[in-house]
Amino acid sequence: MKAVPPQRHVAFSQTPKLRTIVLASRIAKDFDNEATGFPRTVMSGEETMGDQKSKAEQFRALHIPGKPFVLFNIWDAGSAKAVTAGGAKAVATGSWAVANANGFLDGEHISLGFVIDNLRRIVDGTCLPVSIDLESGYGDTPQLVGETIGKAIDAGAIGCNLEDSFPANSKLRETADQCGRIRFARQIADAANFHFFINVRTDVFLQASAECHNESMVVQAIERAHAYADAGADGLFAPGLANIGLIARLAKESALPLNIMVDDATPPICVLADHGVARVSHGPRPYVMTMKTLEEAARASGV
Repeated sequence: MKAVPPQRHVAFSQTPKLRTIVLASRIAKDFDNEATGFPRTVMSGEETMGDQKSKAEQFRALHIPGKPFVLFNIWDAGSAKAVTAGGAKAVATGSWAVANANGFLDGEHISLGFVIDNLRRIVDGTCLPVSIDLESGYGDTPQLVGETIGKAIDAGAIGCNLEDSFPANSKLRETADQCGRIRFARQIADAANFHFFINVRTDVFLQASAECHNESMVVQAIERAHAYADAGADGLFAPGLANIGLIARLAKESALPLNIMVDDATPPICVLADHGVARVSHGPRPYVMTMKTLEEAARASGV
């Protein structure tokens, strides 16, 4: 690993904003192999698959309704190392952050090749299980979705998010259509020597503003969850849902462990835990926060 430039030793401590520079340099200094826990030796193919299987089992075991684990979503190898050093149990990319960090819009505008290369660098930079946001699966057909899953597995992922909406217009797919995509993804995943975690994102609650969310939408999400579970899904992600009563019903009646995304209206994690949530994701917020901190530090530096 290349040495961090000597400038990191300059102490900028006059203001809270400038202290972020010192914090960033300290994090950078800790990004060696001991800090991340990533092994120094190159593993054989058999050893790599065994490591991937172990991580997949570790990741799956984290999904406990009523005891949610938190994913502070990342977008590249550097952010993965930071979150790893912060004590995370697993890392997961967020497609919005990955796209924006590289000058693209979300919605599969960034190429699959770049997404997989980015994943490979992330896997190489952390000892933790890595789940990847694959949006709608980068394919019009179930077969193409299966190929995408295979590429993610080959790059070291132990799980993914798979949306049930069209990337072009965000409209919901028919349940049967999405089940076909999940089913083929599961077939490809099962060819690996471990259980790949397919977290299906339902965009039911992104079809209307939060104040319009109601019981009928929850029923629709529950029906989809049962169908997705039968097709081979392992988890249900419901971004946009913040009403704790509706969250509680979905968590109780879903056939899959429930994943909720943090936004300004989301109840505290302890409340989500009390109502059966199994996983909490921060989505694009870590990236937005990091960029804001960088902007403020740059402004305070006198650039």
